[in-house]
Amino acid sequence: MIPELGHFALAMALAIAVLQAVVPLVGAQRGNVLWMSLARPAARAQLVFLALAFAALSHAFITNDFSVAYVAANSNSALPLAFRISALWGAHEGSLLLWVLLLAVWSCAVSFASRGLPLAFVARVLAVMAIISIGFLLFMLITSNPFLRELPPPADGADLNPLLQDFGLVIHPPMLYTGYVGFSVAFSFAIAGLIGGHLDSAWARWARPWTLLAWCFLTIG
Repeated sequence: MIPELGHFALAMALAIAVLQAVVPLVGAQRGNVLWMSLARPAARAQLVFLALAFAALSHAFITNDFSVAYVAANSNSALPLAFRISALWGAHEGSLLLWVLLLAVWSCAVSFASRGLPLAFVARVLAVMAIISIGFLLFMLITSNPFLRELPPPADGADLNPLLQDFGLVIHPPMLYTGYVGFSVAFSFAIAGLIGGHLDSAWARWARPWTLLAWCFLTIG
Protein backbone atom coordinates (compact mmCIF):
# COMPACT_ATOMS: atom_id res chain seq x y z
CA MET A 1 0.00 0.00 0.00
CA ILE A 2 2.79 2.45 0.87
CA PRO A 3 4.48 2.13 -2.57
CA GLU A 4 1.13 2.90 -4.19
CA LEU A 5 0.87 6.01 -2.03
CA GLY A 6 4.35 6.98 -3.21
CA HIS A 7 3.25 6.53 -6.82
CA PHE A 8 0.17 8.65 -6.15
CA ALA A 9 2.34 11.34 -4.54
CA LEU A 10 4.48 11.48 -7.69
CA ALA A 11 1.37 11.91 -9.83
CA MET A 12 0.11 14.68 -7.55
CA ALA A 13 3.51 16.40 -7.69
CA LEU A 14 3.28 16.33 -11.50
CA ALA A 15 -0.21 17.86 -11.45
CA ILE A 16 0.95 20.62 -9.09
CA ALA A 17 4.05 21.24 -11.23
CA VAL A 18 1.85 21.75 -14.30
CA LEU A 19 -0.27 24.21 -12.32
CA GLN A 20 2.85 25.99 -11.07
CA ALA A 21 4.27 26.20 -14.59
CA VAL A 22 1.19 27.52 -16.38
CA VAL A 23 -0.90 29.72 -14.08
CA PRO A 24 1.83 32.02 -12.65
CA LEU A 25 3.42 32.42 -16.07
CA VAL A 26 0.13 33.49 -17.63
CA GLY A 27 -0.59 35.66 -14.60
CA ALA A 28 2.74 37.46 -14.99
CA GLN A 29 1.95 38.08 -18.65
CA ARG A 30 -1.49 39.50 -17.83
CA GLY A 31 -0.54 41.26 -14.60
CA ASN A 32 -2.91 39.10 -12.56
CA VAL A 33 -1.63 39.23 -8.97
CA LEU A 34 -3.76 36.31 -7.77
CA TRP A 35 -2.43 33.98 -10.46
CA MET A 36 1.15 35.08 -9.85
CA SER A 37 0.73 34.53 -6.11
CA LEU A 38 -0.11 30.88 -6.76
CA ALA A 39 3.55 30.13 -7.59
CA ARG A 40 4.79 30.12 -4.00
CA PRO A 41 2.19 27.78 -2.43
CA ALA A 42 2.39 25.50 -5.47
CA ALA A 43 6.17 25.15 -5.06
CA ARG A 44 5.72 24.27 -1.40
CA ALA A 45 2.93 21.77 -2.12
CA GLN A 46 5.05 20.09 -4.78
CA LEU A 47 7.82 19.62 -2.21
CA VAL A 48 5.37 18.05 0.24
CA PHE A 49 4.24 15.40 -2.25
CA LEU A 50 7.76 14.65 -3.47
CA ALA A 51 8.92 14.29 0.13
CA LEU A 52 6.07 11.81 0.66
CA ALA A 53 7.16 9.83 -2.41
CA PHE A 54 10.76 9.84 -1.20
CA ALA A 55 9.66 8.71 2.26
CA ALA A 56 7.59 5.91 0.75
CA LEU A 57 10.54 4.56 -1.24
CA SER A 58 12.83 4.95 1.79
CA HIS A 59 10.34 2.90 3.82
CA ALA A 60 10.42 0.15 1.19
CA PHE A 61 14.21 -0.06 1.41
CA ILE A 62 14.36 0.08 5.20
CA THR A 63 11.70 -2.62 5.64
CA ASN A 64 13.11 -4.83 2.84
CA ASP A 65 9.93 -4.67 0.76
CA PHE A 66 11.16 -6.80 -2.13
CA SER A 67 7.78 -6.67 -3.82
CA VAL A 68 9.02 -3.29 -5.14
CA ALA A 69 11.12 -4.18 -8.17
CA TYR A 70 13.58 -1.34 -7.63
CA VAL A 71 14.23 -2.45 -4.04
CA ALA A 72 14.64 -6.09 -5.06
CA ALA A 73 17.18 -5.13 -7.72
CA ASN A 74 19.33 -2.89 -5.53
CA SER A 75 19.17 -4.13 -1.94
CA ASN A 76 18.97 -7.21 0.25
CA SER A 77 18.30 -8.01 3.88
CA ALA A 78 22.01 -8.46 4.67
CA LEU A 79 22.95 -4.89 3.77
CA PRO A 80 23.67 -2.53 6.69
CA LEU A 81 20.93 0.04 7.27
CA ALA A 82 23.07 2.94 5.98
CA PHE A 83 23.56 1.18 2.64
CA ARG A 84 19.90 0.14 2.44
CA ILE A 85 18.95 3.81 2.71
CA SER A 86 21.63 5.07 0.34
CA ALA A 87 20.75 2.30 -2.13
CA LEU A 88 17.69 4.42 -2.82
CA TRP A 89 19.85 6.64 -5.04
CA GLY A 90 22.21 3.85 -6.05
CA ALA A 91 20.54 3.27 -9.42
CA HIS A 92 18.64 5.12 -12.13
CA GLU A 93 15.07 5.38 -10.82
CA GLY A 94 16.01 6.41 -7.28
CA SER A 95 18.56 8.92 -8.55
CA LEU A 96 15.83 10.59 -10.58
CA LEU A 97 13.60 10.76 -7.51
CA LEU A 98 16.39 12.31 -5.44
CA TRP A 99 17.09 14.77 -8.25
CA VAL A 100 13.50 15.98 -8.56
CA LEU A 101 13.12 16.12 -4.76
CA LEU A 102 16.15 18.41 -4.52
CA LEU A 103 14.74 20.53 -7.34
CA ALA A 104 11.57 20.94 -5.26
CA VAL A 105 13.68 21.86 -2.22
CA TRP A 106 15.42 24.60 -4.19
CA SER A 107 12.07 25.84 -5.56
CA CYS A 108 10.63 25.96 -2.07
CA ALA A 109 13.69 27.84 -0.81
CA VAL A 110 13.28 30.40 -3.59
CA SER A 111 9.62 30.79 -2.67
CA PHE A 112 10.56 31.72 0.89
CA ALA A 113 13.68 33.81 0.20
CA SER A 114 12.37 35.97 -2.64
CA ARG A 115 9.93 38.21 -0.81
CA GLY A 116 11.93 41.31 -1.71
CA LEU A 117 11.81 40.61 -5.44
CA PRO A 118 9.09 41.70 -7.89
CA LEU A 119 6.16 39.28 -7.80
CA ALA A 120 6.05 38.89 -11.59
CA PHE A 121 9.73 37.95 -11.66
CA VAL A 122 9.35 35.40 -8.86
CA ALA A 123 6.31 33.91 -10.60
CA ARG A 124 8.35 33.43 -13.79
CA VAL A 125 11.31 31.95 -11.90
CA LEU A 126 9.16 29.38 -10.11
CA ALA A 127 7.26 28.62 -13.32
CA VAL A 128 10.50 27.84 -15.16
CA MET A 129 11.63 25.60 -12.30
CA ALA A 130 8.27 23.83 -12.48
CA ILE A 131 8.74 23.23 -16.22
CA ILE A 132 12.07 21.53 -15.45
CA SER A 133 10.33 19.46 -12.77
CA ILE A 134 7.61 18.43 -15.22
CA GLY A 135 10.23 16.98 -17.56
CA PHE A 136 11.80 14.85 -14.82
CA LEU A 137 8.47 13.74 -13.36
CA LEU A 138 7.07 12.72 -16.73
CA PHE A 139 10.22 10.78 -17.54
CA MET A 140 10.08 9.04 -14.17
CA LEU A 141 6.39 8.14 -14.28
CA ILE A 142 6.45 6.95 -17.89
CA THR A 143 9.79 5.15 -18.18
CA SER A 144 11.52 4.95 -14.77
CA ASN A 145 8.92 4.47 -12.06
CA PRO A 146 10.65 3.39 -8.82
CA PHE A 147 7.39 2.05 -7.35
CA LEU A 148 6.67 -0.75 -9.83
CA ARG A 149 5.77 -4.04 -8.15
CA GLU A 150 7.45 -7.39 -8.76
CA LEU A 151 4.96 -10.20 -8.26
CA PRO A 152 5.46 -12.70 -6.85
CA PRO A 153 8.07 -10.95 -4.68
CA PRO A 154 11.46 -12.67 -4.32
CA ALA A 155 12.45 -14.04 -0.92
CA ASP A 156 15.40 -11.67 -0.86
CA GLY A 157 16.80 -8.92 -3.03
CA ALA A 158 19.80 -8.99 -5.34
CA ASP A 159 22.49 -6.64 -4.07
CA LEU A 160 23.71 -3.10 -4.19
CA ASN A 161 26.58 -2.74 -6.65
CA PRO A 162 29.68 -3.67 -4.57
CA LEU A 163 31.48 -0.60 -5.94
CA LEU A 164 28.81 1.56 -4.27
CA GLN A 165 29.01 -0.12 -0.88
CA ASP A 166 31.11 2.66 0.54
CA PHE A 167 30.44 5.59 2.86
CA GLY A 168 30.95 7.85 -0.16
CA LEU A 169 27.58 6.72 -1.53
CA VAL A 170 25.89 8.05 1.61
CA ILE A 171 27.16 11.63 1.20
CA HIS A 172 28.52 12.05 -2.34
CA PRO A 173 25.39 11.86 -4.55
CA PRO A 174 23.18 14.05 -2.30
CA MET A 175 25.84 16.77 -2.13
CA LEU A 176 26.67 16.55 -5.83
CA TYR A 177 23.03 16.53 -6.90
CA THR A 178 22.24 19.46 -4.61
CA GLY A 179 24.94 21.43 -6.39
CA TYR A 180 23.92 20.37 -9.89
CA VAL A 181 20.23 21.01 -9.30
CA GLY A 182 20.99 24.29 -7.56
CA PHE A 183 22.26 25.75 -10.82
CA SER A 184 18.72 25.40 -12.16
CA VAL A 185 17.91 28.41 -9.95
CA ALA A 186 20.44 30.56 -11.81
CA PHE A 187 19.11 29.21 -15.10
CA SER A 188 15.53 30.01 -14.07
CA PHE A 189 16.50 33.54 -13.02
CA ALA A 190 18.10 34.07 -16.43
CA ILE A 191 15.08 32.72 -18.35
CA ALA A 192 12.69 34.75 -16.18
CA GLY A 193 14.72 37.86 -16.97
CA LEU A 194 14.54 37.11 -20.69
CA ILE A 195 10.79 36.44 -20.59
CA GLY A 196 10.12 39.64 -18.67
CA GLY A 197 12.51 41.73 -20.75
CA HIS A 198 14.78 42.46 -17.76
CA LEU A 199 18.08 42.32 -19.62
CA ASP A 200 19.96 44.46 -17.12
CA SER A 201 22.22 43.21 -14.34
CA ALA A 202 19.42 42.97 -11.75
CA TRP A 203 18.59 39.31 -12.39
CA ALA A 204 22.27 38.36 -12.16
CA ARG A 205 22.58 40.19 -8.85
CA TRP A 206 19.50 38.39 -7.53
CA ALA A 207 20.79 35.01 -8.76
CA ARG A 208 24.32 35.44 -7.38
CA PRO A 209 23.68 34.09 -3.81
CA TRP A 210 21.88 31.03 -5.20
CA THR A 211 24.71 30.35 -7.63
CA LEU A 212 27.33 30.60 -4.91
CA LEU A 213 25.35 28.28 -2.64
CA ALA A 214 24.97 25.71 -5.43
CA TRP A 215 28.69 25.98 -6.16
CA CYS A 216 29.49 25.28 -2.49
CA PHE A 217 27.42 22.08 -2.53
CA LEU A 218 29.00 21.02 -5.81
CA THR A 219 32.46 21.60 -4.35
CA ILE A 220 31.62 19.51 -1.27
CA GLY A 221 30.28 16.77 -3.52
